[in-house]
Amino acid sequence: MKKSIYILFLVITTAVCFVSCNDEWKEEQFVQMASFKSNPTAQGVTWCYVRYNAEGKVRFNLPIIMSGSTANAKNRTIHIGLDPDTLARLNQEQYGHRQELYFRQLDNKYYTMPQTVDVPAGVSTVTVPVDFKLGDLDQADKWVLPLQILNDASYDYQANPNKYYRRTMLRITPFNDYSGEYGGTLYKIFLEGDTEPLTLNTYRTFVVDDKTIFLYAGIRDIDYLDRKKYKVFIRFTNDNIDIQKKKLEVWSDNPDNKFKLGAAQSYYTRDEAWDAKLPYLKHVYTTLFLSYEFEDYTTIPGQRLKYKVEGTLSMQRDLNTLIPDEDQQIQW
Repeated sequence: MKKSIYILFLVITTAVCFVSCNDEWKEEQFVQMASFKSNPTAQGVTWCYVRYNAEGKVRFNLPIIMSGSTANAKNRTIHIGLDPDTLARLNQEQYGHRQELYFRQLDNKYYTMPQTVDVPAGVSTVTVPVDFKLGDLDQADKWVLPLQILNDASYDYQANPNKYYRRTMLRITPFNDYSGEYGGTLYKIFLEGDTEPLTLNTYRTFVVDDKTIFLYAGIRDIDYLDRKKYKVFIRFTNDNIDIQKKKLEVWSDNPDNKFKLGAAQSYYTRDEAWDAKLPYLKHVYTTLFLSYEFEDYTTIPGQRLKYKVEGTLSMQRDLNTLIPDEDQQIQW
């Protein structure tokens, strides 16, 4: 008898605890706070990829989330503003006093965006429409749009105090079908007189227009102070060399670096393949073969270093075809 009463007591106690636990989750467990949804790099910036469009505006939808264990309970108006102070601190942390290497704040002539965005009750995620017009933006500089969620006692929300949730440093990156990061282990740079080539694992290319990109000659990248003197422009044509290869037009805009084409014709190939395991994922492969020569006249004052460059750069772009918007398919 006593054993039966004891078992009944345990059952009732367990049931009460179970109901109490369930009821507990009906209440908000945390403070609901407004946050940006962004993924900063080690440098503290978030890559913001927007399709290049020389004429019209291109929209980037920046997500804002109301965090918490329950759905957003009321209508809220989130206030957004620029954050040049955080950008200044980020530059100081990354580059110290080397101001020539700093990220530059994007001028307001290149974008428009609302100062507030409404979050309706029952909705936890909204997007802020940022309209960019970047046709003449020089990608040789590192452009950032620094934003923050504003906080005030009169507002109907609390901004997340975490640095990378309340603030986002958008690294503005226009793209076309050919721009991006290429593998460079087969891209060989020979200094005159040397038999062993210089190589880099990756090379980043930048947009000029729909059919043109540029990279920097030799081993230079965007953190070289003299980089603008060594731009190599690459235009993709529809002129066939053979069944697979199409002609590239390659040139420099600076006569002082003595740029000239190599003996071999520069060309590119484009191939597509579906993923073997994920049937919705398409891989697009772009391979560039480049052959050119140039002279480095800025590294050692009074001397000219002659280089010969020949080899291939390769890029794989993955597209999630389940996403209807082609520009949003790219998995960066």
